[in-house]
Amino acid sequence: MSLGIVAALTPDHWEVELLDENFERFQFREADLVGLTALTAQVTRAYELAGIYKEHNIPTVIGGIHVSVMPEEAEKQADVVVVGEAESVWVQLIEDFEKGSLKKRYQGELLPMVESPKPRIDLYHEEYAFGSVQTTRGCPHSCDFCSVHSFNGKRYRHKSVSDVVDEFERIPQQRVYIVDDNFIGYSKKSAQHVVDICKEIIRRGIKKDWFCAASMNVAEQDEALQYMAEAGCRMIFLGIESELIDQLESANKKQNIRIGVENFQKVYDKIHSYGMAVLGAFIYGLDTDTAETIANRTTYILDSDIDTVQASILTPLPGTPLFERMKADGRLIYNNFPEDWAHYDFVEVVYQPKLMSAEDLSHAVRATWERLYDEKQMKRKFINALKLTKNAISATWSHNSNIHYHNLTFENIKERLGSKEEYI
Repeated sequence: MSLGIVAALTPDHWEVELLDENFERFQFREADLVGLTALTAQVTRAYELAGIYKEHNIPTVIGGIHVSVMPEEAEKQADVVVVGEAESVWVQLIEDFEKGSLKKRYQGELLPMVESPKPRIDLYHEEYAFGSVQTTRGCPHSCDFCSVHSFNGKRYRHKSVSDVVDEFERIPQQRVYIVDDNFIGYSKKSAQHVVDICKEIIRRGIKKDWFCAASMNVAEQDEALQYMAEAGCRMIFLGIESELIDQLESANKKQNIRIGVENFQKVYDKIHSYGMAVLGAFIYGLDTDTAETIANRTTYILDSDIDTVQASILTPLPGTPLFERMKADGRLIYNNFPEDWAHYDFVEVVYQPKLMSAEDLSHAVRATWERLYDEKQMKRKFINALKLTKNAISATWSHNSNIHYHNLTFENIKERLGSKEEYI
């Protein structure tokens, strides 16, 4: 979406093309100006592409979360670095380019979302299974492993209901992902924003299926859940992280602590009662994790009414308190940057755990993935989701998502370590 927004900010007399390596491997193209964005695990590749264009004396601009917290690193790789959100600086950057006076760095400001342009979805690759919509930015919390609050700010900024639904309606796909880090928010105003969006989708008669991410407090918002279900929501992503209160406290996961681990099942039950599936995200490798707690977390997931599972290894990303602490303590195994950023992909152990070796953690998590994404377990989860949601579409989404996470996990492992059998 970020490149679609940057394209929308670009003056009409410019011709814009998006190259997406999810579908098409890079081939050199002539250009006047090249813009790149990348997450941490991708940034080494982005720097490589910037180097190719620098060899051809074509100026490059790079932005995104990673380079915003590592601007000095990025300035060695690209000609121009955009720190923060691009909406407030891109028009000026283009004007400076046309005048031949590009600066080395542009500092973005956090503008109201009402000023964010509609992304150029006409430039996206047609094979995306899901369309994307963003309704808010920012988060008031400071989870230890998360960089959202440092990049998008701690205050919620809402896009207007009409703009959100206009974007939602014009998406060509019948399935949509609302990309907000937390669709429901933490206030009455945010919950009402969700209700108003859903009511407008219903009023216009838009028939699309969609899913979103929310915090555990979504279970306290019955009106929002009702309208979300009526408007086509089929699954909700919950950042559960752990079933252990001490681990939630160490990660500063305040909403989950407030709800209480003893009430997590009630959250799943409430979402199911509205016909929507639960996608639970869990972290392995927190500082109090041992082989036993990892195995127990996996058993908890399998025994619970969580329909889809995202299970990742704790990864200290730059811009997070977790990264700064591990760097200061000398616990980062991969620290030859920028080359080593490619290891920070959530399926590889990149730090020294406190209570076990990195190798033991890696083996324990791989055994976990084998248990979670076992074919029989995934079929059992599908049948359970069908029974609990009473919604075939939601249950099918949950099953297909488990297959997706299975494939994503093991493809990454094979790329790094060879065949799936080698790591058992």
